[in-house]
Amino acid sequence: MAYQHHWQDGSPIEWPPGKIVCVGRNYAAHAAELSNPVPEQPLLFIKPATALVPMTAPIRLPGGRGDVHFEAELAVLVGRSLTCASRQQALEAIAAIGLALDLTLRDLQSELKANGHPWERAKAFDGACPLSGFVPLRNDDHLDDLRFSLSIDGEQRQQGHTGDMITPVLELLTHISETFTLRPGDVVLTGTPAGVGTLHSGQQLSLELDGRFHVQTSVE
Repeated sequence: MAYQHHWQDGSPIEWPPGKIVCVGRNYAAHAAELSNPVPEQPLLFIKPATALVPMTAPIRLPGGRGDVHFEAELAVLVGRSLTCASRQQALEAIAAIGLALDLTLRDLQSELKANGHPWERAKAFDGACPLSGFVPLRNDDHLDDLRFSLSIDGEQRQQGHTGDMITPVLELLTHISETFTLRPGDVVLTGTPAGVGTLHSGQQLSLELDGRFHVQTSVE
């Protein structure tokens, strides 16, 4: 069954899924744990819509392709077209927020980086972006003060706070819109905090967004 964006209550969202624009190394601690330099501007890459799967479905690890790393991220669902947008236009274009896992074939990514090649083969494979349901922004939500977490088998592995982002959410959207027009149904992944690691069959994952909701999944 094809992936479709949905609200946290399970009801469908009208827009078809589009591209997923991701930012690498948007948390300094994550860059440090992988011995990567902090970029001078947002480091962007894209996953296709075919990478999207519901987060509640079991995660299927690609066989024979090395370690698959988890990277929990705040996801922003775009609801209006953005091209060379202002901060206010970016804010008005945020339809909802959710959680994502940016799954990464880490061994392959390291090989590609060492050869100066793009990362897409390590980041854009089918199923590489498990995505939760979405919730709308509330009047008391502050984009620079949202917290999210990932626990595996009951142990907290990642804890993110949007105030720690190198490029904040609205600035990230405006920057992306200078290169890629964002359309309704596109998703922006805003970067992962420290604590990434390898997924293993049989693990149970639990993710939470700022007390708004939590979602559980497993690894096959």
